[in-house]
Amino acid sequence: MSRPPSCILSSILWVKQLAIRLGCKRPQPSRWLSRLRERRQSNRYANFKLTKWLVSGPPLLFLLLLVAAPGAITVLASFRYPGEFGGLAPLVAADPQTLQGVTLETYRFFFGDFIYAEVFVKSLFMALVTTLICLLMAYPLALLIAHSPKKSRNPMVLLVVLPFTSNFLIGIYAWMIILGPQSALSQMLNGMLHLFGIAPVQLLFSPFAVLVALVYAHLPFMALPLYTNLEKHDPALLDAAQDLGANAWQRFWRVTFPLSQPGIFAGSALVFIPVLGMFAIPELLGGTGDMLVGNLIKEQFLGTRDWPFGSTLSILLTVAVLLIVWLAARLAGRGGRYA
Repeated sequence: MSRPPSCILSSILWVKQLAIRLGCKRPQPSRWLSRLRERRQSNRYANFKLTKWLVSGPPLLFLLLLVAAPGAITVLASFRYPGEFGGLAPLVAADPQTLQGVTLETYRFFFGDFIYAEVFVKSLFMALVTTLICLLMAYPLALLIAHSPKKSRNPMVLLVVLPFTSNFLIGIYAWMIILGPQSALSQMLNGMLHLFGIAPVQLLFSPFAVLVALVYAHLPFMALPLYTNLEKHDPALLDAAQDLGANAWQRFWRVTFPLSQPGIFAGSALVFIPVLGMFAIPELLGGTGDMLVGNLIKEQFLGTRDWPFGSTLSILLTVAVLLIVWLAARLAGRGGRYA
């Protein structure tokens, strides 16, 4: 198709300029077209809100019903009196001599007796030692898996998560057999101690048995975040450090370890927090002096049925965990800022 002559184009341009000078406006769209556009925009906004609620509604409902509501009930129960036969005393009783209403007695009782603070300190120490042992054992394992050929990584990760395929209590009872007084390990250890004139020791029902079982149960929670982090490291960084004259130890401390700190903090949180509230392992493998705060809370609810004091212990444990997590996050952020 041939182009129009230049005179026609110049005429069209002249007409447009004249219309602009005379103040002529472009024809506006009709009202029904504007309303149609507004309706489409409103429908899009409504669909967006509906999609947002459909996506975020179920998790929010789950958190409200199973996290926020039980937490609020626990906080309210900590300010109540214990019932005559356990549980909670009524807020308003017909007999004026009956304990009723709200009180701070459970908090005074906790801070007035050092034995409960000692249990908290013992639980913190056990959780810290378990976390450190898991870190020392899981870091080389995760590093080995991350540096293995790709075809070997999935089977090795499967071996790490293999304990999750069996029941938790089965593994604990297995450790009871391994650490029992008639087991081969106990007899061999006591035989060696007898050669040096040392009295035999009992592995089962001891802090050693509790620590071993805690490490066994929580080691995968440390290994998996570390492996996920170490797998993403760029090998070119280690090659560059080697070209600059860094040996293997320097490459680890100045390249690999700083980059793996997010995995270390994630694994430490996944180990430290569950261990702090653990009660099944000390209950089965520990002795009379190995009670942790989880056992104390369980005893208050199921043994003595002092629900207000058990709720107080739960609230204080939650506050302690939140303070520790906040402090660890601050230290991690400061370390990453000055790294």
